[in-house]
Amino acid sequence: MRQLLNTLYIQTQGTYLHLDTDNIRVEVERTKKAMLPLHHIEGVVVFGNVLLSPFLIHRLAREHKPVTWLSEHGRFMARTETPMSGNVLLRTAQHACAGNAARTLAIARLIAAGKLQNQKVTLLRAAREAEADDAALLRQAARDINVQIACLPLTETVDEVRGTEGTAARLYWEVFPLMLRQSRDFFWLSERHRRPARDPINALLNFVYTVLANDCASACQAVGLDPQIGFLHALRPGRSSLALDLMEELRPVIADRAILTLINRQQLTPRDFVLHEGGTVSITEEGRKTILAHLAERRREEVMHPLTARKTPLGLLSHIQARLLAQHLRGDRPHYPPYLHR
Repeated sequence: MRQLLNTLYIQTQGTYLHLDTDNIRVEVERTKKAMLPLHHIEGVVVFGNVLLSPFLIHRLAREHKPVTWLSEHGRFMARTETPMSGNVLLRTAQHACAGNAARTLAIARLIAAGKLQNQKVTLLRAAREAEADDAALLRQAARDINVQIACLPLTETVDEVRGTEGTAARLYWEVFPLMLRQSRDFFWLSERHRRPARDPINALLNFVYTVLANDCASACQAVGLDPQIGFLHALRPGRSSLALDLMEELRPVIADRAILTLINRQQLTPRDFVLHEGGTVSITEEGRKTILAHLAERRREEVMHPLTARKTPLGLLSHIQARLLAQHLRGDRPHYPPYLHR
């Protein structure tokens, strides 16, 4: 039996969630909008002005179901730390590995290689559907990224791995708009940067990456790993470095392809964005609903996992990769196998 983990996303401002026996009662302006069985929910993500009763927060925490608070526009604010599951020996092994420069470098190389390979596959797939001139540029970018993949085994420090990954990222983002087939005059990308978003593509990437990072943090906690102790991303207070590590190889597969699909199918249009004074861009509430609905559908799509050789929902990839990493940290696997999309 296989269960696809469900996350409840609430973004209607003024919504109130509270516990009603074994259900989550959803109210807007004191009017009941839904009753959701608690056992169907594996986590709650709320945007902006959304209230949760203390009893609901306590119940979710007892059942290892995290609550994540984001700003109205999708910026991460806070996340409940539910009681840790898993074996304390796993976390001890994780901390020991993070203190071992050679092992940290080996894991960082493999995570970066997985990300770059999936970026290359994304570019080549788009090239098959693009016009001749765009296809040539996409294939050239894929070849250039392949060169960077070949450089990864030669890196001697994690900083060098980050530098190689950064070079590949610049190649990837330079041609990213060429994978769009609709509204290119509006959906432009100056360069990849975080916040504040100054173009529609960055606004989309920031939002979808926040959702994906939350999924990866949940996967780490479910396995018993410490989400803050990573290998590729530098350790910083308040940063879920390991969740960001797991997210790297899934970005092109889940997040980037979701954005390309929504734009190319015209499910997202210029009407779903707000241009603010100062040159910043945000996504409307309806636009965020469209994105979240599409991501929910994507999670149910099945792909053949190259290691398990079984069809797996995209929504469970982060959990599988977290378990594979845990096996490596325990010494059950000689190397961490990144997810490679076909």
